[in-house]
Amino acid sequence: MSAPGAAAPSINIEKDLLGDFVHVVERAAIESARTMGQGDAEASDQAAVQAMRKAFEGIRMAGNIVIGEGERDEAPMLYIGEPVGAPAQDGVQFPRVDIAVDPLEGTNLCATGAPNSICVLAASEPNGLLHAPDCYMDKIVAGPACRDALDIEAPVKYNLKTIARCLDRRVSDLVIMVLDRPRHQDLIAEIRSAGARIRLITDGDLSAGIAAAVRGANVHAVFGTGGAPEGVLTAAALRCLSGEMVARLVVNTKQLEERVERMGIKDPKRIYSAKDLAPGKEIIFAAAGVTSGALLNGVRFFGQGCRTHTLAMTAASKQVRFVDTVHMTEEPGPRGVRLF
Repeated sequence: MSAPGAAAPSINIEKDLLGDFVHVVERAAIESARTMGQGDAEASDQAAVQAMRKAFEGIRMAGNIVIGEGERDEAPMLYIGEPVGAPAQDGVQFPRVDIAVDPLEGTNLCATGAPNSICVLAASEPNGLLHAPDCYMDKIVAGPACRDALDIEAPVKYNLKTIARCLDRRVSDLVIMVLDRPRHQDLIAEIRSAGARIRLITDGDLSAGIAAAVRGANVHAVFGTGGAPEGVLTAAALRCLSGEMVARLVVNTKQLEERVERMGIKDPKRIYSAKDLAPGKEIIFAAAGVTSGALLNGVRFFGQGCRTHTLAMTAASKQVRFVDTVHMTEEPGPRGVRLF
């Protein structure tokens, strides 16, 4: 225990806080999973938000939400700028940590019981994650083999040929994930015209971005326009996986221009890489499955508790862990623990 008036010892974020952040996303996944299939996306999201915020209260840190549910007036909890962590103690300074959260990526997926709904956070030292405005972002995401090879200003067919060459494949071998949105009609037509295959997804371009960087997931890239906050979270994951990403904010109104400027972004047309979006030296990325998907199993409830499946990654130490946890809420009966 620290002596009165002493500052808390310095910490290594990846080493000392990874387990705490795994616990945070697990609690959010469990509570949101209880709402699965009930058709109420807002209730699913609120369950995740409340569980995540409560779990933060047990961590000895001076956390700052840099990407959250929105601005303070729009989001009563986990809003941008909200302090999180254990209550301050007299004379003790907890380490400062910037945190980006998506308490429930794929709220509609959870509400309908569809695959690939996850609870997500990324954390770094202060200024280690871009304070991105809540606007759209053009993105191309691919795996480590495509490092420094993507060009967001080039035609779609050029990037597809580049990805195919980096992966030693033909364009017709590629599987490209795209959000199924009206704004992507022209993009989809260009990808098809170039000969690549497409997997359309209804939600969850963050999950798709992670899959694109994982060998064997049978996803070779993600193209399209999605949320900028999700883009920063994707970049944090890619820093841990050595994946590649190029992105650019979609700033197309005067109001957005003013908001971007207020957030300290001087060049709204800047092209970002994963390292630009998540420049931290120490980065933690954690995601827990709510509904089962390509990478993670969903929460499974049984008589005495539940079982979660979590992806936990670090950037500096380059560790990727899949954490399979049984959470006991009652003493096992005479037949012991049942895991399913």
